[in-house]
Amino acid sequence: MNSIVLYKSKYGSTKAYAEWIAEDLGCECRPAKGVKADDLLLYDTIIYGGGLYAENIAGASLITKNIEKLKNKKLVVFTTGITPLAVREYYDGEVLDRNFKPEIRPYIKVYNFMGKMILSELSAPHRAALKMLKKIMSGKENPTDLEKMLIELCDADGDFTDRSAISELVEYVKN
Repeated sequence: MNSIVLYKSKYGSTKAYAEWIAEDLGCECRPAKGVKADDLLLYDTIIYGGGLYAENIAGASLITKNIEKLKNKKLVVFTTGITPLAVREYYDGEVLDRNFKPEIRPYIKVYNFMGKMILSELSAPHRAALKMLKKIMSGKENPTDLEKMLIELCDADGDFTDRSAISELVEYVKN
C-alpha cells in the first residue's frame, strides 16, 4: 500500500489529525500546498484533510477538480470542525452538497473529526465572521435547531481533537 496524507491546516487541528493518520499508516504526510494532481499518481491511496469553514472543506478542490485523474485511487477526505459529529444532517447534507457533486461521491470516502477553536488564536477575519454569524442567527424570529446550535458554537472555545477518532479511517485504508 503506497499512501500519502495531505492537509491544509490553519489553526493546527487538521495537521494533527494528518500526522496521527500518517503515523498509524506508516506513510508520508505533508501540506497540500504546491502539490499537483500528477504528483499524486504515484500513490494508491490519497488521504486529504481540510478544515471546515462555512461548510467548505479547505483545499478539497485538489481532489475534486482532479477526480478524473484520481478516481481509480482509494480517495479519503477528512474534515475538522467544531460542529458536533452527532449532527449528521449537517455533515451528510450541507457539507457533502457543498463540496462533492453527486457524480464524484462514489469515489470518495469522507470522515469528520472534531477540531479546535481557541478564540484568542483566531484571525481577525474569523473573529469578525463568527460575530456576524452569531448576530444574524440570533436575529432570526424562529431559528431552527441547527441555527440555535450555530449560535452556541460561535462561543465555543477549546481543543476538541481526539486521536482515537481516526481508528475507523485507518482501518478503512488498511483493508
